[in-house]
Amino acid sequence: MAGEGERYQEFEPPAALKPFVRVIWTYADPDPAPVVQRIAPDGCPELIFDLGAPYEELGDDGDWRLQPSAIFTGQMTRPLALRPAGPTELVAIRFEPDGARDWLGQPLVEATDRRLDVVQRLAGFSAPVGDPEGQVEAFTRWLTDQRRQSEWRIDPLIRAEVEAAAGDAAPSRRSPADQRALQRRFTDRVGVSPRMLRSVFRFRRVFDHAAHPGQPAAESWLGAGLEAGYFDQPQMARDFRRFLGCTATEWAREQQALARAIASQSYKPGADHPA
Repeated sequence: MAGEGERYQEFEPPAALKPFVRVIWTYADPDPAPVVQRIAPDGCPELIFDLGAPYEELGDDGDWRLQPSAIFTGQMTRPLALRPAGPTELVAIRFEPDGARDWLGQPLVEATDRRLDVVQRLAGFSAPVGDPEGQVEAFTRWLTDQRRQSEWRIDPLIRAEVEAAAGDAAPSRRSPADQRALQRRFTDRVGVSPRMLRSVFRFRRVFDHAAHPGQPAAESWLGAGLEAGYFDQPQMARDFRRFLGCTATEWAREQQALARAIASQSYKPGADHPA
């Protein structure tokens, strides 16, 4: 859970945005510890606006770089390493896995494992500092205006595949040609393959089943992994390395601030998130 001085809150989107947006969340920490935060994939692209000091991100070349104050983060297939550069405060839109394609205006696969600078897209946008409800109201109003300016849609076939993956239902049987066509549509509107999305959802279910989200004992990790759908501990351990870059025990011991606050919340796809 958030520590002293921190706050993390989730808000349900209005009905007009619900087909596209899973949740709107805010986070603030006036005195963050200067430590690295490991953020794992969760199957959802996000639009994030910083009202405080933006985070620094570790690049593939090993250098730390300050993120833009407004970013679109596409689907992730590997861990993201961040560290605070000062007092943090942000408001974010967590889209449905297939909900951001029309807002972005380009195939989601082009944003996979990338953080896109969208400062110009949010030019003129502002939100009140220290007021989570006001921040959510401002971001909701802005996104609703964005939707009015262009036609957003949900592909029924892709949404059905996303929901099947979220519910861990068996994939539908298709001919090779139909499966290839689905793959193309899926990567366009979601950004990853159906198989990758299922892997991400399974990994996030580990946190749902953990006895103490964020810092379970070793035996709780194993039990949570089995409940999430893993066959055994080595299989789950591989995904911890794949999606977080560390072991479950290392993550539980080291992570705090934003990473732990997010992990303390529900990752259940399609779950309700009351304010």
